[in-house]
Amino acid sequence: MKFEMATLYSAFAVCRAQVALGFEAARTEWGTRIKRMFCDVFGHFHRAGVAKRRHSVTGPIVVVFGLLAGCAGVGGLSGDASPEVKRDVVAQRAKARWDRLIASDLAGAYEYMSPASRATTPLDLYKAKHKVGLYRSVKVDDVHCEADTCTVDLSLTYDYKGKGMKEPMEITTPLTEKWIISQGQAWFVDRG
Repeated sequence: MKFEMATLYSAFAVCRAQVALGFEAARTEWGTRIKRMFCDVFGHFHRAGVAKRRHSVTGPIVVVFGLLAGCAGVGGLSGDASPEVKRDVVAQRAKARWDRLIASDLAGAYEYMSPASRATTPLDLYKAKHKVGLYRSVKVDDVHCEADTCTVDLSLTYDYKGKGMKEPMEITTPLTEKWIISQGQAWFVDRG
């Protein structure tokens, strides 16, 4: 009986070793393919002329400096900025957004929306909500900021053509907008 068990164990060990060697060979071959593909891709940048080499170095440098500037908040607006600075920036951006709407540039006005508003309101839906050619002018009356949020009071002038009217009537109405300060910029918050 001992002889049979020893033979059985040795046969099992040989079979197990063959299977393990097969997996090891497959893993080595797969790793070699990955290394070869990696070298081919990065070798492309260095086999080309001076322009390709320059771009392969310049791109990562620009990305690193961009990330560092973004993390440091260089040139960006923050909730800690002085109230005057926040009021001026928000007033300018609110006026610029409405100038885009007046010029029927809905895609341009859409860019002033907060990232969260853009995530919930696609450009097509935003375009469907706004009528082009309706607005005439806008005036920023006042801006109130507290920490990272601002309220903008506007006077919007638009054309209204009621039922049975031959000529549109010019109407000026007060309007209040909410703006937030995030990611170094002031953004319009679309309340749907």
